[in-house]
Amino acid sequence: MRVIVMASQKGGTGKTTLSGHLAVEAERAGAGPVALIDTDPQGSLADWWNERESPTPLFARARLEDLEQDLATLAGAGVKLAVVDTPPALTHAIRRVVEAATLVAIPIRPSPHDLRAAVGTIDMAEALDKPFVFVVNAATARARITADAAVTLSQHGTVAPVTVHHRTDFASCMINGRTVMEGAPKSRSADEIAQLWRYLDARLEKVCRKAHGAHAAAGGPLFAAATLSVPAGGRAFGRRYAEAR
Repeated sequence: MRVIVMASQKGGTGKTTLSGHLAVEAERAGAGPVALIDTDPQGSLADWWNERESPTPLFARARLEDLEQDLATLAGAGVKLAVVDTPPALTHAIRRVVEAATLVAIPIRPSPHDLRAAVGTIDMAEALDKPFVFVVNAATARARITADAAVTLSQHGTVAPVTVHHRTDFASCMINGRTVMEGAPKSRSADEIAQLWRYLDARLEKVCRKAHGAHAAAGGPLFAAATLSVPAGGRAFGRRYAEAR
């Protein structure tokens, strides 16, 4: 099972919004079954998911200390992708979440405060030898600071070639458990999320191929994707799992 961890020590970077949108887009693109995992005590992602009418993606509310077991449970149920939302902190518990990542996505608003705050997240990912990618989020169209932020970030790691811009349709669609792909499917916002998912999907595949090659060279077993199906009534499975916490 592939795992994307949304991590940033600064609040307000858009981790929760991006987590929900990417999980939905991944499911729509055929990468599922997909599970959303909310490790933020505020539970914003849980509130959004409980408003959804669609049975996908699955949802699990997890405690940080139980994440490894929770991921194993989801993988055993046939989930192919997990998107993990994290609280705005850099603690020992967050470190354990990053350890479970296939890829760490670091959302950053194009502002000096966000750029400075990214250092801690970068250090953690590098210390754990985890591949990471910056996602410039909530940018102002045609603003010079957006381009400047991308240039600055590129000196520290890979920057996703898709910038997600600040638009009111993100907030308006999230109110009732939807995404811009569902509430405004022909919008620029929906197109940006689709492009961002395609990029992250390709990045995940590249990371997995590299890891598989390393295992094979070392004589270890190749990774076998889970082939079990999600039980009938997947939404109920997800809701029971969430409430069990």
